[in-house]
Amino acid sequence: MMTELKTDQELIKVFIVDDHPAICEGLGYRISAQSDMAVCGNAAAVEDALQQILRLQPDVVIVDIALKHSSGIDLIKAIRETWPEIRPLVLSMYEESLYADRCLRAGAFGYVNKEADADEVVRAIRHVSRGQAFLSAAMTSEILSRAEDDLPHEKDPMERLTNRQMEVFRLIGSGLSLQQIAERLHISIHTVETHREHIKHKLKAKSLSELTCRAVLWTSNRQID
Repeated sequence: MMTELKTDQELIKVFIVDDHPAICEGLGYRISAQSDMAVCGNAAAVEDALQQILRLQPDVVIVDIALKHSSGIDLIKAIRETWPEIRPLVLSMYEESLYADRCLRAGAFGYVNKEADADEVVRAIRHVSRGQAFLSAAMTSEILSRAEDDLPHEKDPMERLTNRQMEVFRLIGSGLSLQQIAERLHISIHTVETHREHIKHKLKAKSLSELTCRAVLWTSNRQID
């Protein structure tokens, strides 16, 4: 299935990797019905997916964990190593509590169960396209709780960060891209990346996706407060 791309350059380009044609077709129609999205292609196997991703350069890649002759987690790792600007989103029948953390460590930006309604998938696409993590509320709480248990007992783990790192962390949680953060703080993208790596190390985040998830939740909680 290949849907015709709309002309608006601001559309979120989505690529689907699933070995069930009915899933690709149904999900493709739902995504293409959105005014801000377009499906640029699909694949059933890792090798074909990588070839098409190279050619199409999507913004978001929806990945099933169970693929013929390979694992979706391997595909996620390959995507993040080769195209760090592309955001993988997992759509799977597997239990989130068992696989979401593994997928985040591999580089996924979100995890949605196939039993979720199509609107949740659409919301997830919008979130990850902005660099924001997307998980269920229960899973985000579990990840944050586990992360806090791994840290030395401090009044607040955020005290590990410098003022500049705190600002970068907050802006990541607000959904800004590295380019936008650099422009906002009047620093280079390389400097932003360096700050992000230091933050990741200090908070003992196991992946950039987990760091993003924690930043989004932390920022959201401060806005509510």
